[in-house]
Amino acid sequence: MTANTSLPPTAVAAPAIAAGPVVWLRQHCFGSASSNFISVLLAVLLVWLGHKVLVWAVLDAVWFGPAEACRQASGACWAVVAEKYRLILLGRYPFDAQWRPVLASAVLLALLCASAWRRCWRPWLPLLWLAGLAAFGLLMAGGMLGLTKVSTDLWGGLPLTLLLSTVAIAGGFVLGVLLALGRQSPLPAVRSACTVYIELVRGVPLVSVLFMAAFLFPLLLPPGLQVDVLLRVLLALVLFTAAYNAEVVRGGLQAVPASQTEAAKSLGMTYGQIQRGIVLPQALRAALPGLVNNFIGIFKDTSLVTIVSLYELSGALSLALDSDADWRPFKLEGYLFIALVYFCFCLLLSLYSQALERRQPQP
Repeated sequence: MTANTSLPPTAVAAPAIAAGPVVWLRQHCFGSASSNFISVLLAVLLVWLGHKVLVWAVLDAVWFGPAEACRQASGACWAVVAEKYRLILLGRYPFDAQWRPVLASAVLLALLCASAWRRCWRPWLPLLWLAGLAAFGLLMAGGMLGLTKVSTDLWGGLPLTLLLSTVAIAGGFVLGVLLALGRQSPLPAVRSACTVYIELVRGVPLVSVLFMAAFLFPLLLPPGLQVDVLLRVLLALVLFTAAYNAEVVRGGLQAVPASQTEAAKSLGMTYGQIQRGIVLPQALRAALPGLVNNFIGIFKDTSLVTIVSLYELSGALSLALDSDADWRPFKLEGYLFIALVYFCFCLLLSLYSQALERRQPQP
């Protein structure tokens, strides 16, 4: 009887995987006759359109000069931005004191950058925010330390947009988390109150909320008591944003398995310990894309405050050009500049959220 001997398996190299832009184009754009036709047609259209945009926006554009030079040119008139940039970016703030909103905006941007840096996620960060917001208010409002007083109706442009969006995002996030926890509370009164508030606010547009905060809310105050319109608008934005954030956070809370909460209770952990240490970290990680989407939306929706005579970026642009007949025909270039500013801020926020998702450990 002969022994059954088997030869050791021979190593076989893994099949080579073709990659690269040429391979991607061949697979996705030129896989069939119809794909070839559509791809070539779109490429020709994009080249033609890109050439038209390049000629209009760059080659034939007027970058500096009077309005008469723009009327004679066939391209874009970027000179309107060079001529009106102070009014667009800083609104109606007094000309001789415009260094103050510039410095205030720098303070607010520095706070945002510090908050995005993980090494600054320390217990002193909220105190730094309180000091920074106090410095922002002092620089913008004045009335102290030798600074002339400037009323809030003269605030505008980029500083106002940054203030509105920052307060709405931060306040709306904190209140939204509390509302989401309240909507899942075992207490019927708390759960019902949070549910009614969320559904009521989400059922009305932001324009109506701003209108009520600016024009109807003062009618409910006692005679002689007045609240600045900027404070009323900030409160309205926070309350509106919180309702939308609450539903996003509630979706993240539902993604956390109930078994983890039950196990934590069996270990004797309190409700606060369970939420801080187990539930909220996972829920907020799952809800991060939806939250960032809401943050970007409210940043752009701050342009609606123009209806209550607060002239942020887009409102300041209309204010700058409507009052000047020479530059009024070149609103398109002005709005493209404003769109670029909004796009840059939204893109940075989106990229940061993606980086934050990659850094987070997977559950």
